[in-house]
Amino acid sequence: MMKSSLLVIGLVFGGVTNCFAQDPHFSQFYSNPLYLNPAFAGSTGCGRAAFNARYQWPAVDGDYKTISASYDAQVDAVKGGLGVLLLHDQAGLGTLATTRLSGIYSYQLEVSSNFTIRAALEATYENRRVDRSKLYFGDQIDPRYGFIYPTAENIANPSKSFLDVQAGFIGYTDRLYFGFAAHHLTQPQQNFLNGPASNLSRKYTGHIGAMIPLGSNRYMVKEERTVISPNILFMMQNKYLQVNLGVYFQSGPLVAGLWYRNNDAGIAMLGIQKEKFKVGYSYDFTISKLNNNTSAGAHEISIGLNVDCVDKQRNYRMLDCPAF
Repeated sequence: MMKSSLLVIGLVFGGVTNCFAQDPHFSQFYSNPLYLNPAFAGSTGCGRAAFNARYQWPAVDGDYKTISASYDAQVDAVKGGLGVLLLHDQAGLGTLATTRLSGIYSYQLEVSSNFTIRAALEATYENRRVDRSKLYFGDQIDPRYGFIYPTAENIANPSKSFLDVQAGFIGYTDRLYFGFAAHHLTQPQQNFLNGPASNLSRKYTGHIGAMIPLGSNRYMVKEERTVISPNILFMMQNKYLQVNLGVYFQSGPLVAGLWYRNNDAGIAMLGIQKEKFKVGYSYDFTISKLNNNTSAGAHEISIGLNVDCVDKQRNYRMLDCPAF
């Protein structure tokens, strides 16, 4: 418990000088499309509801729990896609809690009969709250008896709220898709302590992949075909760069995936995808030096539901990409 509190202190208040990789992340990237890139809003032929939950490093006191829920759909009245995204993250047994609510608008441009671009803007309200009762500081330490002294540290405001802006685009054909997103464009101030401002670093995400039908199944409907899907995804925030290499294999309703995250973890995933419903589970197995303390890795589940699907011919191209 004490070790987890000290860890969270570093994450929360280290921003007074330098902060790296402040955003929570998910391993089932495409099962949480609006969090990956706001341009995915409205990119399917249905209204799309998604729920994601991640439980990271449960073997460590003060683990990380993150949940998100989203809904998006193409709305002909505004000639684009609309989406809403809610995220809640807890670090250090609730020592630091983050809640975000975002609204998204995306616009689709048919560049040619084979190529489509969607561009999006996202507006976010975010609140971060620290539980002062769960924090320990260096001036509380007695060399013999441990944490027994009061602290002189003063948290000016244990709750910090701010507005933020994100943007992104995706381009896709019948087989290929790629995109880029920039988060925290306004670099809002996030520090709790009085002193130099600590601005939230911008996060940049790039992704590219393909859906390759195999054998004689290539002309079957999506739910019956066999497909392999190689993917590359990178995220950069401040000086931290994360590179993800992965591949999905789908045969009928069954989907399996395997990812490698640079110098950190491998990710194994298994899911079931039907026309209107999908559910998936993934496990991150740590391969870095953290493995001695994070042997339980990270568990993640996703649930998706398509509603208000229509059979009539749409005047826009639907995006075909991995489900998880």
